[in-house]
Amino acid sequence: MSRRKIRERIVQFLYQWEMSKGIGFEEMLRHFWDFSQFDQKEDRQQVEQWLRAIAQHKEEIEKKINSYVKNWSVDRLALVDKCILIMGIYEIFYRKDIPPAVSINESVEIAKKYSTEESGKFVNGILDSVLKDSGRKAWVSCP
Repeated sequence: MSRRKIRERIVQFLYQWEMSKGIGFEEMLRHFWDFSQFDQKEDRQQVEQWLRAIAQHKEEIEKKINSYVKNWSVDRLALVDKCILIMGIYEIFYRKDIPPAVSINESVEIAKKYSTEESGKFVNGILDSVLKDSGRKAWVSCP
């Protein structure tokens, strides 16, 4: 499975989890697997690894989003955009094996596919600001 597909699955899971308020992560994950198609076991393992890491840092990531949206709160964002930002910020801060420029580009493309053209611009602006404040370079040699 390509990293783009992995990211799309992550956004799908996050969206479903956000829509299912009150359902815990483990229960939501079981439900997600029951209704998702995966070509290979390793694809599922890779998606689950990312999801568990995102869930571990989700509250902190949402605080970061709140600090970047001007005169707005994370709860008022379009849900798809919020999920994409959660994934993108997770990658910028916690996936040192992925150049931030790649994370931003992928997030923008997913926003354009699943949300709107304006969402792509919005996601790009937020993630670019996050990257500048993170101290990471957009293009780095990854291990």
